[in-house]
Amino acid sequence: MKRVRVLVSGRVQGVFFRATCAAEARRCGVAGYVRNLPDGRVEAVFEGPEEAVDRMVAWCRHGPELARVDEVEVYPEPLAGEREFRVRG
Repeated sequence: MKRVRVLVSGRVQGVFFRATCAAEARRCGVAGYVRNLPDGRVEAVFEGPEEAVDRMVAWCRHGPELARVDEVEVYPEPLAGEREFRVRG
């Protein structure tokens, strides 16, 4: 099991990044959340099997069709036991 926090920069707000990310995370069986940050970035936390978390980090490197991802920062975190994936404000 693995948990990471991801910060995604670029044109990532207003392009359905959160909704598409949530759908992909649920499809992969990953828990956590995704939210917009006031500085224009998107923050996501993924927790689950290592392969599924790595797949979500790779997805963040391109995002949905309308996004333009300039940078992805990945920070390991301790497991928190989350069981579902949520979209936050």
